[in-house]
Amino acid sequence: MRANSFCISCLVRRQEERIRNFSDEEKKTEYMREVLKLISTDDSGLSAPTLIRDMTEMYRRYWGDPGDMEKEKREFNEFLLDMEEQLEAAVRRENDPLEAALNYARTGNYIDFTTVKDVSKKGLLELFERQSEKPLDAGEYARFLDDLAKAKSLVYLTDNCGEIVLDKIVIRILQERYPRLDILVLVRGAAVANDADLPAAREVGLDRLVPVMGNGSDIAGTDLRDLSREARRAVEQADLILSKGQGNFETLHGCGLNIYYLFLCKCDWFLRRFRAKPLEGMFVNERRI
Repeated sequence: MRANSFCISCLVRRQEERIRNFSDEEKKTEYMREVLKLISTDDSGLSAPTLIRDMTEMYRRYWGDPGDMEKEKREFNEFLLDMEEQLEAAVRRENDPLEAALNYARTGNYIDFTTVKDVSKKGLLELFERQSEKPLDAGEYARFLDDLAKAKSLVYLTDNCGEIVLDKIVIRILQERYPRLDILVLVRGAAVANDADLPAAREVGLDRLVPVMGNGSDIAGTDLRDLSREARRAVEQADLILSKGQGNFETLHGCGLNIYYLFLCKCDWFLRRFRAKPLEGMFVNERRI
């Protein structure tokens, strides 16, 4: 999905906020001019997450390493791992454990330090308590089950750390219900914000359930043009794709593949696009949006 006018204004504002408290006004002006130049000369239809990757590299040239989120990643992986048994038991008490697991996994999309202000464990627990108030779209879920019954392969595109523990529960139930379904998990190819990468997937034991592959990209999404050849082939040849998070939607929407997107609406554009409330969950298909 190409960054639209709303996304562009947001990108510029966020870059200015990032450097607002720095003292070198001349350098700040030069940096913002380069940000605007990057956006104005883009003629390849880049998505917002792809542009952010380029801006991060630009930031690094001007201001040095912006730091990482390894502490936050480990903290939420450990927090959800401690709750995993309890959450899975709650899921399995529901009439349809797969639907319940998907709903919990969607709620876990809250753990996003780039778009959600003041991410907290308390906030996540409050969302867990209310997650059943917004079930998956019934029609789309029925079509998802129909596709699962026919599919031989599924690629699961992850998003954030912590959240991937909830993805594990979804995958376990998928394996039980569809034992002949080949499931491949794709994570980011490098450390990006608090997104899941190979070390994080191994930390929570996701690689002990199913094959896990880094996608070869350092974009906070799944830009097909930036993936490794192996990862892109896996996505394009899959019968079915389950895609978590806004970033994956932003980078993939428009590709026409059989993708079911599962995410919370966390920015103004998504709220407008889906006529949603803040942190309202979506379950939509690429071909029917």
